[in-house]
Amino acid sequence: MTAPTLAPGRRNSVLAPTAIRAVLLDALRKFNPRYLWHNPVLLLTEVGAALTTCIAILEPFVGGAMPSGGSVMPPGFTWALAIGFWVCLFTATLAESIAEGRGRSQTESLRHARNSTMARRICDYDYAKNRAARGAVVEEVDSHELVAGDVVIVEPGEAIPADGEVLWGAAEVDESEFTGHAGAVIREAGGDRTAVTGGTRDLSDRLIIRITASYEASAFERTIRLASKSRRKKAPIEVAFSALLTSFSLSFVIVALTLNSVVSPVAPPVSIPVLVALVVCLIPTEIAALMSVTGIAGMSQLLRRGVLVTSAKALETAGDITTVLLDKTGTVTRGNRSAIAFLPLAGEEPDEFIRLAALASVADPTPEGASIVRLAAESGVEPSAADTAGGHPVLFSAVSRISGIDLPNGMKVRKGAVTAAVTWLKKQGTQPQRQVIEELQATAREIARTGGTPLVVVMKPSPGPGHALGVIHLQDVVKDTVPKRISVLRALGIRTVMVTGDHELTAQAISEEAGIDEYVGNSTPEDKLALIVREQEQGHLVAMSGDGFNDVPALAQADIGIAMNTATSAAKESANMIILDDDPAHLVDIIEVGRRQMATRGALMMFNLANDVVRYFTLFPALFVGVFPGLAALNVLQLHSPASAILSTVIFSSLVMGILIPLALIGVPYRSTELKPMFSRNLVINGLSGLLVPIIGIKLIDLVVSLMPGY
Repeated sequence: MTAPTLAPGRRNSVLAPTAIRAVLLDALRKFNPRYLWHNPVLLLTEVGAALTTCIAILEPFVGGAMPSGGSVMPPGFTWALAIGFWVCLFTATLAESIAEGRGRSQTESLRHARNSTMARRICDYDYAKNRAARGAVVEEVDSHELVAGDVVIVEPGEAIPADGEVLWGAAEVDESEFTGHAGAVIREAGGDRTAVTGGTRDLSDRLIIRITASYEASAFERTIRLASKSRRKKAPIEVAFSALLTSFSLSFVIVALTLNSVVSPVAPPVSIPVLVALVVCLIPTEIAALMSVTGIAGMSQLLRRGVLVTSAKALETAGDITTVLLDKTGTVTRGNRSAIAFLPLAGEEPDEFIRLAALASVADPTPEGASIVRLAAESGVEPSAADTAGGHPVLFSAVSRISGIDLPNGMKVRKGAVTAAVTWLKKQGTQPQRQVIEELQATAREIARTGGTPLVVVMKPSPGPGHALGVIHLQDVVKDTVPKRISVLRALGIRTVMVTGDHELTAQAISEEAGIDEYVGNSTPEDKLALIVREQEQGHLVAMSGDGFNDVPALAQADIGIAMNTATSAAKESANMIILDDDPAHLVDIIEVGRRQMATRGALMMFNLANDVVRYFTLFPALFVGVFPGLAALNVLQLHSPASAILSTVIFSSLVMGILIPLALIGVPYRSTELKPMFSRNLVINGLSGLLVPIIGIKLIDLVVSLMPGY
C-alpha cells in the first residue's frame, strides 16, 4: 500500500508543516478537564495552574506576592509561575496531539481509498437455490450503509464496497491500493482465498459477496481510529503505569499539603504558588504525557511498514514474544504457485508441449502464468512475437476455469485442471482415450502427493481432433524474504515453528528450505490450538501467523494473532494484526517495534527519574534558605536566588517535554541482536543524560532569569 510509505526524507519527521495549526488547536482542546480526567497527572498540573492563576489575579488586592519560607518574592513572580505551569501543560498535551496528527496524516490515503461508493445489495438472496443471484432483485445503497450479513453483486470494473467474502464466482482483484504490490490476485468462493477488502477492484468476473464487517467495524477503520484518536482504549501496561504514576503524584501532593504544618514551629510557611511549583516539577509529568505517545508512535511505525494493528495490547506484547508459529500456505510459501516441471504425456514431443504451454500462458496475468513462461525460457523454449501475433488470449473465467490462446492459424491451446481440460476437449468434439485420461489422473495424483498442483495443457488444431499434451507441475514456493527474516528472528532469541496440514515430508522440506527451527505436519485446527496452549503453559508468549479458516482458533488463542491481508474474513477477525502485503518478513518489524517501544519507555522513565534528582537539589534548598542560610550549601548549581531557582526549574520542566517528544515518536536507538546489553546501555546513557541535561539547562535558564528585576 502506498499510503503507509513515507518519502525517504520525511520518514522520521515529527510533524508536517501543514498540520501544525490543527495540532496546536487540538492541544488546547485537550485542556478540557473531562479529557484530562483520564490522565490524573496532567489533571493535577491543570488544577495547580488554575489555582496559581487565581492567586496571581488576587495578589494586587492583598499587597502583592507573599513571602515564601522566609524569602521575599519579586513582583510578577506568581504570574511567571502560572504561565510556566500552563506552558508545561500545553507541551504535555501537544505531545499526544502530535502523535495523533501523525496517525491522521498516515491514514488519510486509507480513508481516500475507502471512499463511499454505491453498492448493489441483493434483497432476498437464496444461497441454496440461486447462488449466482441470476435475476435477483437488487437495490442501490451507499457502501457505508452496508452491515455484516448483507449480500452484494460486484461486476467487473467495479469497486468492492466493503470487507467481505466471496460466496459465488472467481475473479482477479486489484489490491495494489492497499498492498503496494502491482498485479492482480485471484479471489474465489470456497477454500482460503475468499476474503476481499473494501476499496479493492474487481477486474475480471462477476462476484457475489457477503459483507462481513460494516464500514465502522472494518479492520482499516478500527486501526485508523486507534492510531489517530485520543480516546483509544489503553493497553494494560499503560493502565498499570497510569495507576502507578497517580499514586506517585499523590505522595507529592500529600507532602505539599503537610509541609507547612511540619515546619511551622521553626519556619514561616511556604506560599501556595511555590508549593504548586514543587508538585508540578516533581510529579512524573513527562512520563504521563509521553506514555500514550509511544504507543501511538509504535502503531504508526508499523503502519508505515504495512502492518495494521487493531489492538494496543498486542503491540505491548510484541516485545516479549518468545515463540512464533507460522502457517505454511500463504505465510511461509507464496500461496500463488509457480511452475517447476513440464511432464509430457507418452508419445508427445517435449519441446512442442513446452512451446504450447508457454503460448497458452503469455497473456496470463497471474503469477502461475508468468512462472510457466519463465520456466519454458529456462528450458530453452521461448515463444517469439511472431508466434502470438494476431492471437486472441482467453483469460481465466470463473465459469470455464480454463485459460489459453486462440492462434491465427486456427489452433486453440488451453490449460487448466484435469476435469476442466477434459471437459473443454469434449466441447471441441474430441473424446480423450481412456488410457490418456488415466495417465493424466495418475500424474496429477503423483504431483498432489508432493503438495503440488497439476495443470493440464490441451490443444485443438484447425482442422483436426484435439488432444492432451501433458501436465505442468505447479509448486508453492517459499517467499524470498522468509529465510533471511527467520535468521533474524533466531538472532532475536525467538523460536520459529511451522504448522501445516500438509504431509510431514512436505512440511520438513519447506521448513528446511526456509530455515525454520521446528515443523509440525498433518496438523488439524485442534492440533494447532493445543500446540499454542502447551507453549503458553510452559511460560512462552506466542505469536501465531495464519490466513485460513483452520487457523482461526489458533489466532484467537495466541498472545498475538497475525493475519495476512489475503486471509479469510474469519482469520482477520480473530487476529489483532494484519500484514497488508502478505509478507511474513514483517514479523521481525512487529517484534522490533515492540522492543523499541519497551526500550523507549524505559529510557523516558530513567531520564525523568534522573531529572527529578537534579530538581530536588534546585527546589528544596530554595524553600527555606531565607530562614536557614546553611541550606545554601545544597545549592550545588549556585543558582542566583530562591525565586530564580524555582522559576528556572519550572521553565526547564516545560522545555524538557519538547526535547522528549521526538524521542518518544521516533524511539531510542535499538540494536535487535543485543536485547539485554541494549537495555543496560540505554539505562546508563539516559541516566547520565537525565542528570546532565537539567544541570546545564537549569543553570543556563537561571543566568537569564537572574537578569530580570527582583530575581
